[in-house]
Amino acid sequence: MNFPRPASGLLFGLALLATTSLSQAATVNGDIPTGWIALGTAGTGTADGSVVAAPTVNGGYTYVSTVNGLTGVGALENVGGTGSPTNGSTLTTSVFTAAAGDVLQFFFNYVTSDGSGFADYAWARVLDTMDAQVALLFTARTTPGGSSVPGFAMPTPEATLNPVDVLITANATSWSALDGDSGSCYSTGCGLTGWVESNYTLATAGDYKLQFGVTNWNDTIFDSGLAIAGANIGGVAIDPTDPPSAVPLPAAGWLLMAGLGGLSVVRRRRKTA
Repeated sequence: MNFPRPASGLLFGLALLATTSLSQAATVNGDIPTGWIALGTAGTGTADGSVVAAPTVNGGYTYVSTVNGLTGVGALENVGGTGSPTNGSTLTTSVFTAAAGDVLQFFFNYVTSDGSGFADYAWARVLDTMDAQVALLFTARTTPGGSSVPGFAMPTPEATLNPVDVLITANATSWSALDGDSGSCYSTGCGLTGWVESNYTLATAGDYKLQFGVTNWNDTIFDSGLAIAGANIGGVAIDPTDPPSAVPLPAAGWLLMAGLGGLSVVRRRRKTA
């Protein structure tokens, strides 16, 4: 089902006012792995709605979501085509040590309620200890046809993916991490990728971090999220949380300050219009 969209400028302005004082804030639902750092919204989950259990021993996962995301967070520089990112979230692991030839492996599942000219995107990359990018592993975004990794106007993945062609299961957006947009769909492109395996071989020994991000595009509504599971280097887990302790997400808007009150009203009107 499609819903009308309000003017993106109004929504973005309201979001900017509300997030000014929260520029370094994080909303964490459940227990993300110890040492991981979240900006925006992150959490822990298990099988939930359209998102089935992760292909790991306990089926749990961590995630990042654009719900209550921060302005300017979660976007990559100079990608995305016509338009611009608005708000989003990132999740960064603690530093891990790798030998030359070690394989960095994890699973991901991209879920988006947005599409058409407002298609959001997610990504994963390897950083060094100074936060310089070593490799952009993948980007996930819907596309008019073909694989959604990388999706339209996005860079080619440096990681090896299984499956190679990542297709969106249309309209599969029921997921608590999308909060009020769970089950919603705006135009062509909404849905999920299902669990995809990512493998990347580190050419040089050293200390690294793994970072995930997700961003809204052109407005701050119809949210998206990225679930991640089984992150390991050379077969050794990166700061495991076992078992993950998932908690229900809060009702839409409970953490919003007065500046977001107007945005909440606009969102409710948009859903019931």
